[in-house]
Amino acid sequence: MMRNMGLAAAMGLALALAGCATVTRGTTNQVTFTSEPSGAEVKTSIGHGCTTPCTIEVPRKSEFVATFSLEGYKPAQVPVATRVAGAGAAGFAGNVLVGGLVGMGVDAATGATYEHFPNPVSATLDAVQSTVRGKPKAKRGVPQA
Repeated sequence: MMRNMGLAAAMGLALALAGCATVTRGTTNQVTFTSEPSGAEVKTSIGHGCTTPCTIEVPRKSEFVATFSLEGYKPAQVPVATRVAGAGAAGFAGNVLVGGLVGMGVDAATGATYEHFPNPVSATLDAVQSTVRGKPKAKRGVPQA
């Protein structure tokens, strides 16, 4: 009985430490958003939002679309994907020494080996052109000829 408990404890410890990238990198990533002009509202397709310039913490395995909007400007969308990071790959490979297949499974399930790109996420917003008495109105910050 005591031997089985020791084996179970050892396996539990191995499982807890198995996800090397999960332990060293975590399961979330800081993604920074900037816009020209600044002050745009950013909303992501995974429910996060902020006003540029800003940073949001998102799950490493989540791909999303960032929508930038600002009054007087056309909205812009930027897709944000994930890829295996160099440090994530090293942590994933470290599982061969520490956690084996269990650690690889943990890292894959948590997305710890991923990073978001592009990061920072940037958008240049185009001014909306409106008409005043039949003439085009000048764009903000753009002199008329």
